[in-house]
Amino acid sequence: MADITLTRLSKAYGPLTVLDAVSLAVPDGCFCALLGPSGSGKTSLLRAIAGFVEPDAGTVAIGGRDVTAMPPYQRDVGIVFQSYALFPHLSVFDNVAFGLRMRRLGAEEIAGRVGRMLALVGMEALAQRKPAQLSGGQQQRVALARALVIRPKVLLLDEPLSALDRKIREEMRDEIKRLHRETGITTIMVTHDQEEAIDLADELVLMHDGAIHQRGAPDEIYHHPASRFVADFMGGRPLPPGVLEQRAGMPLLRIEGLEIALAGSPPAVSGAAVQAVVQPEYVRVRAMPKGEPGTGLVGRVRAVSVFGAVARADVDVAGVVLPALMFSGDVRAIAVDDLVAVAIDPAGIHCFA
Repeated sequence: MADITLTRLSKAYGPLTVLDAVSLAVPDGCFCALLGPSGSGKTSLLRAIAGFVEPDAGTVAIGGRDVTAMPPYQRDVGIVFQSYALFPHLSVFDNVAFGLRMRRLGAEEIAGRVGRMLALVGMEALAQRKPAQLSGGQQQRVALARALVIRPKVLLLDEPLSALDRKIREEMRDEIKRLHRETGITTIMVTHDQEEAIDLADELVLMHDGAIHQRGAPDEIYHHPASRFVADFMGGRPLPPGVLEQRAGMPLLRIEGLEIALAGSPPAVSGAAVQAVVQPEYVRVRAMPKGEPGTGLVGRVRAVSVFGAVARADVDVAGVVLPALMFSGDVRAIAVDDLVAVAIDPAGIHCFA
């Protein structure tokens, strides 16, 4: 296994800069997820590590060895592509054995290593099938086995679950987590799925416009975003511009007719204009029985959307529309145009100057 060190890595295609002096250190054994919107540079960064993109400047080191000028096959890297890239004319066994045969290993060693790897991913019973005879999840397992059987120092995953349906994605997510736990291999995965990244990664690297905007543990980035972009991308909802105020020594955020208490110290002085982002799960709504006097914040339901087990209600409070996330069973008690009691946990409000 090995650590990965990128130093001021840059790449441009004409006027378009896809990597802007990116520096990153991934410790040995870490599972790192490169997260960001399309065009953020995450795939270019992964391909630069693999050797498929030649940087204009900067260096790539794997296990302390500078591999910037080395071709991909000399970098001791395993990679799983978004399309799996299995050879359609070869069996499962031969697909997994391909890299070992290119390294001219003996037939007995190849058979042993391929057999153990197919057992590890639960595909030993399908060793003689062709890729066209496999489901998407099974093809993904074969692609993982082919990448791991060569015993690489680093495993690179390029949006490995994006072609799968939701149920199989969840199963393969658990499989990737198990394989990483059992092999301990340093892994970098590209994804644009926040939930996937938070579940799998030890460390998140959030990219935008070819640069790293924030890196750290998933919980840290989710609950303490460093910028409005990070908060928005991680599932927050931008609110209209507001103003910070102090009342009885407590920081408040005023947006139109709505006042929201803030947690901790405000990010700017009283009277400063700020842009706030709210995380929907920190907004709670409760149906108000008819005739109940309104106490605290009262809002009117503008929309309700159900997404299987969870639901979201958009609630107008003093002219500001807030999103509230809840279980779908709880949303049955409210309907569009209902008045509801609203509570906002200050931990879910993030203000940026």
